[in-house]
Amino acid sequence: MHDADTLTQSLSSARVDLNPHQVDAAMFALRSPLSKGVLLADEVGLGKTIEAALVLSQRWWERQRNLLLVTPASLRKQWAAELHDKFSLPSLILDAKRLKEIDGSGRSSPFGRGETIIILSYEFAARLADTLRWVNWDLVVFDEAHKLRNVYKASEASRAAVLRKTFAGRQKLLLTATPLQNNLMELFGLISVIDDTYFGSEQAFRAEFGGREERASQALLARRLQPICKRTLRRQVQKAGLINYTNRLPKTFDFTPSRLEADLYDHVSSYLQRLDTIALGKNGRHLVTLMLRKILGSSSFAVAQTLDKMVRRLEARQVVDDDTLDDIDGFAEEADDWREAGASEEADAVEDHSDDDVERVDPEKLKAEIDELRRYRDLAVGIEDNAKGKALLDCLPGVLDEIVSKGGQRKAVIFTESVRTQSYLRDLLETHGFAGQTVILNGSNADKDSKAVYKDWVDRHRGTEAVSGSKTADMKAAIVEAFRTDRSILIATESGAEGINLQFCSLLINYDLPWNPQRVEQRIGRCHRYGQKIDVTVINFLNRQNQAEARIHQLLEQKFKLFEGVFGSSDEVLGAIESGVDIERRILDIVQSCRTTDEINAAFDQLQEEFSVEIDQAKKDARNKLLAEMDDRVIERLLGRKEAVISAVGDFKRALLGLARAELPEARFHPDHVQRFDHDGHTWSTEWPEADERGWRFFRVADDGLADRLIARAMARDLPPATLRFDYDAYQGNLGDVAALRGQSGWMRVARLRLVTPARTWDEIICAAMTDAGEAVHTETVARMLQVPTIEGGPLPDPVPEGALQALVEARQAELVGMAQERLGSFLNEEEERLDAWRDDAKVSFDQQIKALNREANDARKQARAAVNLATKVELQRQAKSLLAQVDDLQHQLYKRLKEIEEERERMLDAIADQLALTPETTDLFTIRWSLP
Repeated sequence: MHDADTLTQSLSSARVDLNPHQVDAAMFALRSPLSKGVLLADEVGLGKTIEAALVLSQRWWERQRNLLLVTPASLRKQWAAELHDKFSLPSLILDAKRLKEIDGSGRSSPFGRGETIIILSYEFAARLADTLRWVNWDLVVFDEAHKLRNVYKASEASRAAVLRKTFAGRQKLLLTATPLQNNLMELFGLISVIDDTYFGSEQAFRAEFGGREERASQALLARRLQPICKRTLRRQVQKAGLINYTNRLPKTFDFTPSRLEADLYDHVSSYLQRLDTIALGKNGRHLVTLMLRKILGSSSFAVAQTLDKMVRRLEARQVVDDDTLDDIDGFAEEADDWREAGASEEADAVEDHSDDDVERVDPEKLKAEIDELRRYRDLAVGIEDNAKGKALLDCLPGVLDEIVSKGGQRKAVIFTESVRTQSYLRDLLETHGFAGQTVILNGSNADKDSKAVYKDWVDRHRGTEAVSGSKTADMKAAIVEAFRTDRSILIATESGAEGINLQFCSLLINYDLPWNPQRVEQRIGRCHRYGQKIDVTVINFLNRQNQAEARIHQLLEQKFKLFEGVFGSSDEVLGAIESGVDIERRILDIVQSCRTTDEINAAFDQLQEEFSVEIDQAKKDARNKLLAEMDDRVIERLLGRKEAVISAVGDFKRALLGLARAELPEARFHPDHVQRFDHDGHTWSTEWPEADERGWRFFRVADDGLADRLIARAMARDLPPATLRFDYDAYQGNLGDVAALRGQSGWMRVARLRLVTPARTWDEIICAAMTDAGEAVHTETVARMLQVPTIEGGPLPDPVPEGALQALVEARQAELVGMAQERLGSFLNEEEERLDAWRDDAKVSFDQQIKALNREANDARKQARAAVNLATKVELQRQAKSLLAQVDDLQHQLYKRLKEIEEERERMLDAIADQLALTPETTDLFTIRWSLP
């Protein structure tokens, strides 16, 4: 009954190198059966996704499968990929379109079925509040939970307030590196999402902690937060010698567009700035304009194709729609981001085609606009080369040489937002020194080379766990494998690259740069992530003749610190941003409205002031001091956790391999490696990533594979009493305590003990044995004895000493029950302390009001004594009396409220005690007569 055992199954079956601090965080989240949830606030770069996935995996293993993940729209696919690839957990991303398809097909609602982890965006979760409220969720995970931290001051109709109300009473896991940015009330807001009674009222929290810097007040708050909030720092993990972090190294390459390119840009930009254009529609105009601006900044080839579509739409008397903008790969994700930022009408207007038809327009004006767009299209078609493409060709070989000289691989990932630009770049590179070295990744990968790569990958991996059956996921896996093994250049869009890990690549090129800083960070995070071995070089291309582009680059580089610094440092700043779309829209306003360099500079200066999100070091230090434990204590625990995890996982894998030996006598175990065996034409191994790298099967539980089938078969087998002789000489190893029993014999019974409470169930194996001399054998020695090979030893002698064996089992059961009761007792103490603090919070709230009224009454009496005018004196005395009457009323209310709280506290404690009431269930598994010659 050790803490490390809690996650053993999940740890042993994960396809990821788990770090002790991640296991520590997951165990913190799973620690108390009475918890309403926790806040994991590890500093950026420590893998909160892995921590949450471990918790989800454990809940799945425990068959608590009504699991919900709420995340920013742009991170949904990444989460789905991480859960599938690393933990083999099924997930389903739901949006309005997908839910409509499910409803239309006649299938039942996926909510509450426990068949898959549901993934929703914040915006869609709030929209579905009435549906989600009635689902008995086992766990709700909020990623980027700082989006909820201002819930304490938000209206009841706000998204944060709706989500808090929707999931009240459900267990929650909140993930954020920035739980408070400006004041402690933000932390209060997040905790209230988990448990709105944890700190009593907002007024009480303000009185006790808000705005106060006294050491005693901060120490009390830190103590109150310990059971519900956990923060580990990068420096602590580094001091423990567990992770080495890499840096980002920025490079900027200038380019100067040709005269024709500059003319094209100026003409189309001026067209987009006009308010009377027809093609851009009405209701979705801002979103359409932003997408066209992205295309305009990408390449002349992308512009030519899009303008041609716009011309054809106008000829059909229709405005721009999502199909017109399909050169932006993943437009649907862009639209979801806008919905999440509160611009649903814009996104809906473009996607549902409600704004399509051109009505009541002057035919001459329509013809003039069509002619204008044709001229710009023809101009774009006539441009054969792009200056930015030439700049890429000039810089790429030298930068690749530099990467290799640092110990990195000769690889680069190039990001663009345009599918047409992607094709242009591939053709450009293939014909200028990189023939056969490129591969592309986008939302469809319908090109001939991608199809060939996919077919080859499927043929090589057919019949293995690598093939998921989802063509989209398998196509990504095939492209990434080709990039890792054969190709040197990956040209990707954000949509295509969602959810992939490229930590083997340390050169990233932003061919065109998004205006949304969070999207830029997601790009860079594909390479600059946990597991990256060397510093990551980030290249940006910049047309310095374009003042707006120069200022956008400056904003992203200097204000949001995206391109340089240690791993995760940019996230510190990004965590302070509520929505990158807001910044994107503000930049669009500037580009659309400003005509001169002075206007552009003034507008960007103002924007930088408004989004002044630089981390104040004093605030950061105060936050860490409040939320993080002392370094020495953390380091000691992490090192201890590392040993415990290695031991627990090692024991579990040995037991699993022992089961395979027993259940698969025909299997051939490798004499040079005990963790591998051959069976049914495949090699199986409990070691990851070796199994994946060598094309072997990963032998693990929880994937409904071979190991699960063997466990089910073994558990279903009836085991009558038997005589067994342990062959110690056949055991490869040394078990000193078992060897001490050589020459003896006796009896053994193994039983299963389930300690069931409504809040938690323990499942333990009782190993009890005695010698013929009547001496009890230590339970750990008995467990180790069962690792020794055995030989059947003939008929069972009669009688079986039932009484003595049962006494040993009951003694061990009593010991385990006592340990469980002690553990549950500590949780009960924690809850009692929390409820006591809740009562104290209520008292503080009333005390503050009483003190304020007493001060007002005293002031009124003082003024009355000093007043010369009789009428004024009488009025002031009446005011004082009225205020004192309110004091009396509040004191009465306080007495009444404390009495109510005490009664509620007793009811809660009774309910908690019921949750912790143990019901032992013991099942005998087998009895043997043993001997150890």
